[in-house]
Amino acid sequence: MADQNTSAVDQVKTSSSPSDLRITDMRIAVVGGGGWRWPIIKLETNQGLVGWGEVRDGASARYALMLKSRLLGENPCDIDRLFQKIKPFGGHGRLGGGVCGVEMALCDVAGKAFGVPAYMFAGGKYRDDKVKVYADTPLKKDPEEMGKMLKGRMDRGFEFLKMDIGTWIAEEVEGGVINKKISKESNTLMHPFTGIQVTDYGISKMQEYVGAVRDVIGYEIPLASDHFGHMGVENAIRIGKALDQFTLAWYEDMIPWQFVDQWQALKAGVDTPVCTGEDIYCLEGFKPLVDARAISVAHPDLATSGGIIETKRIADYCRDAGIGVALHQAGSPVVAMANAHSAMAMENFIALEMHSVDNPWWNDIVDLVGQEGDVIKDGYVTVTDAPGLGLEVNEEAVAENLAKASETRAGVYPAGAFEDSSEWDELDAHDRVWS
Repeated sequence: MADQNTSAVDQVKTSSSPSDLRITDMRIAVVGGGGWRWPIIKLETNQGLVGWGEVRDGASARYALMLKSRLLGENPCDIDRLFQKIKPFGGHGRLGGGVCGVEMALCDVAGKAFGVPAYMFAGGKYRDDKVKVYADTPLKKDPEEMGKMLKGRMDRGFEFLKMDIGTWIAEEVEGGVINKKISKESNTLMHPFTGIQVTDYGISKMQEYVGAVRDVIGYEIPLASDHFGHMGVENAIRIGKALDQFTLAWYEDMIPWQFVDQWQALKAGVDTPVCTGEDIYCLEGFKPLVDARAISVAHPDLATSGGIIETKRIADYCRDAGIGVALHQAGSPVVAMANAHSAMAMENFIALEMHSVDNPWWNDIVDLVGQEGDVIKDGYVTVTDAPGLGLEVNEEAVAENLAKASETRAGVYPAGAFEDSSEWDELDAHDRVWS
């Protein structure tokens, strides 16, 4: 029997004192190699709890560091209030990376404070502890080689696959692509402005390529497609019609996501599901496409779309429109696990993308709480009831795999692992957007 002088609060097992929790520091380490760059966020608190997050692949660490002065002294358990506070400093594409990375770290540390997994903040789980992932695959010009690589993924337990099908196939033959020079040399022009056209002969070569891959892997496993090239919607429809016979899971990003009316035309013009969304920031960015029923599959990248909770909101909005959600992801295990937690809370979730299934050090970056082995096992990620994201970052492995300045577009800040970032402590701006 409890002592009469002991309060009810004293009898409750707590992970910390959440009401007294405060953010005391933010530090960054940028890991990478082979063309990848992943800024990992370390959010420290006055109670020793650490929250881990990640800026989107290829984005600047500065996108997160500029938010530090706006977070110091705040209670990380106020996830939504702090998200709304920093949300104006994100945007479409990689511009959303800082805000989203911080949101992940807030969910992680708040989960540790309350002793609950991060998916609880998104409303709890719709599925058991396994989240299906799909393996993206490096481009191979030889379709037989591509088929064998995909078959190797299947042998490792993956039940969903994706490959690139693009104008590069048609470029290999004479007379396959009009404006071939632009197609080969430039991806800075938006699709409607390039004048690139694939001829019937070029399209026939694309059909041969996909057919050869299907001959190797068969039709039992979903196969999605990506990276078609920068061309107008009319060409996208012609290619889509020609490839419909191969029953692909979806055509991804055939045209820019901003052009809703063109997505409506594409969706109406082909028999294969159409998919976009990896560069869209927050729910309001998805609403025009969803309201117009212009896509079959929404494809948010959680490191752009708003983080764990906002991406769940996007999924719910899509669910009510009869649209499924596949999650785009090309980062370290930190953002991969953040995606898995958001997926746990989605009724209309399809699969989560994985880019680094062949990276020899990818799994070394984190230690999973209560689990042994790799993050991905037999084509699935296991999400337990461990607090927060269910992981701790292995700082030694991070230090061994830092991105080199020569491998980045504009150098790296900071150069070391989780170095002092006090120069970002002081707020030097008036942020309010109303008078």
